[in-house]
Amino acid sequence: MDHKLLKELQDNYGIVFKNLSLLEEAFTHSSFVNEHQHLNISDNERLEFLGDAVLQFLISKYIFVQYPNFLEGKLSPLRSFIVREDSLAAFAKECHFDQYLLLGKGEEASGGRSRSSLLCDLFEAFIGALEQDQGLEKVQNFINLVMIPKIESGFFLHERDFKTILQEELQKDGDVMIDYRLKKEEGPAHDRLFYIDIYVNDKKIGEGFGKSKKQAEQKAAEYALQYLKNC
Repeated sequence: MDHKLLKELQDNYGIVFKNLSLLEEAFTHSSFVNEHQHLNISDNERLEFLGDAVLQFLISKYIFVQYPNFLEGKLSPLRSFIVREDSLAAFAKECHFDQYLLLGKGEEASGGRSRSSLLCDLFEAFIGALEQDQGLEKVQNFINLVMIPKIESGFFLHERDFKTILQEELQKDGDVMIDYRLKKEEGPAHDRLFYIDIYVNDKKIGEGFGKSKKQAEQKAAEYALQYLKNC
């Protein structure tokens, strides 16, 4: 394990891992494992899965308490903006995690060390490793130092809905055609339901329904964001 990383974690966040193999796993990309199969090491994908869930929970709890007047329709997009790929990648860079990520030569050569998706996964994997090593309270302490100040600054409180977040996510690598299509309407006029499908370059990636077209589009965009995250 890189001693510079250990020193940074201790000096900046008061973190000293008991199980260094967990920390090493969090910083190991699958491309490195594939090129060093003789080392019998694991990549960070399982820890990423756990870290994602831990972050969702802790950030949900924080904004639930911090913004008591926000309804679900405002809490959900706020949480999505905080834990989205670009946001977590930025936090990883601020912590200098990108400097210690173990990558295969091919991934390194193709610019993987600066790729948002890899850095987001790394940040989530670190959260998962920290939870396994020291529990939720230590993760909360880390989040309080790294993430909460930016939330409290109001950075994430811009009016950003699921449609805006989805558009930004889809157009990171260039323009795409995003089309919200009304699939059907049903119910009486006073209690109408609208069903919307969302297509990107004519490929369906989400669907949703609501009491207005706008609400149905938001639900479809929320579904699409989850679909993209799981791809």
